[in-house]
Order: sequence, then C-alpha cells, then structure tokens
Amino acid sequence: MNATEFARVERLDTIGEEERSVAISATEAERATLAARFGLVSVEQLEADFAIRRTAAGISATGVVRGAVVQACGVTGDLLPARIEEPVRLLFVEPSAAGDEVELDEGELDTIEIEGGGIDLGEAAAETLALALDPFPRSPRAAERLKEAGVLSEDEAGPFGALAGLKAKLEGKSN
Repeated sequence: MNATEFARVERLDTIGEEERSVAISATEAERATLAARFGLVSVEQLEADFAIRRTAAGISATGVVRGAVVQACGVTGDLLPARIEEPVRLLFVEPSAAGDEVELDEGELDTIEIEGGGIDLGEAAAETLALALDPFPRSPRAAERLKEAGVLSEDEAGPFGALAGLKAKLEGKSN
C-alpha cells in the first residue's frame, strides 16, 4: 500500500460483516501536506465519519467527509474560503484483471481497488475533499479583472455573442 499524507488504514482482518463506525481527522501537519498536494492555500479541517462492513462484493464504506479549505482565485489571487460536507459511498474491491471496466449507475457505490492488507479511509477522505472543491474558484472581482485584461466573457465569445455582433453590424449599415 502506498503511503499517503493522510493514511488511516483499516486492516482487512479487522472488518467483519457487522457494521462498525470509524471517525478520522487530519492533523495540522497532514492538512498542510494535503494543501500542498492539492494546490490549496490551506486545509483548515478534514474529518470523516464512516460506517464500514464486509459484504459479498467487498468492503463497504459509507459516511460523510467534512472539510474547510482556503483556495486562491485563479484570476485575482484573492483568498476564498470553502466548506464541504460530502456524502461518501465506497466499495473497496479486490484488484480485477487489467483492463476490465465496470460501469456504475447513479445508485451504486464508487469502487476502489484494495491495495495490501487494508483500506485507506484517509486517502478516500482526502480525494473526496479534493473532488468536491471548485476546480476554478473565482472571486467576485474576477469578471471585472478579466474584462480589464480584454478577455471576452462566455456570452461575448460564444455563438450568441457572434450573432449579437453581426446583428449590431447589420443594424449599423441600415441606419
């Protein structure tokens, strides 16, 4: 099993068919390392509550991941605090044959391959946090800054913007 910044490994031989609660929380040092990994200004909080149990399909882990981070606006650099509270439904499974793809419908659990002799709930929580965040955070001043720099908005650059420009030109010629 690969070592991660926020490893909270539950050994397979300790997980039975009866549901067991597991609460995890990242330390200050772990949060600082995760912030660097995910390109965040800081991770102020990362914790999760899971209910784990062994099923015929693998190890089921359901619960919620909570976090608080500070991101930087990609345009202005302004600091943007963000909070997440993300439900989690995971199924840890034995590694399958290379190249096998499994298609899941909306109601099914996300699957993660088991590595070594345990499941890493810390890594699952960290990845859940990262995936729940806005990948392109924008401060309220971002649109103004982009306009000042000459960057067109989606409305101005898209097909409807082009049509509006053409209409303006045509109206200008008829006057």
